Amino acid sequence: MKKMEIIIRPSMFDKVKNVLSEMGIHGLNYVEIKGFGRQRGHTEVYRGTTMQVDCLPKTKLEVVLPDEMVENVLNAVVSMARTGQVGDGKIFISDVQDAIRIRTGERGDEAL
Repeated sequence: MKKMEIIIRPSMFDKVKNVLSEMGIHGLNYVEIKGFGRQRGHTEVYRGTTMQVDCLPKTKLEVVLPDEMVENVLNAVVSMARTGQVGDGKIFISDVQDAIRIRTGERGDEAL
């Protein structure tokens, strides 16, 4: 099992969520976050004062899936979320030792 942490633009959330659902992934967690990478923010004018905004809004999705689905999910997410501009996001993939469904006690892939 692998855990994918997907950090994308908030405007891409619905597209990515829909493609994951179409691929048979019915469980995910997401949270609205702020951060920066190479984009390093931007400047805004607020009430006549120029301000540097360092941390930009992003959406972070977490999905746990079987090893055999990783490449297909990765390709689908990248194709949905890519604009070609700085700030499109990142995907981190890590190993998951085990998963347990609390309600039934199922473990491993059956718990997903």
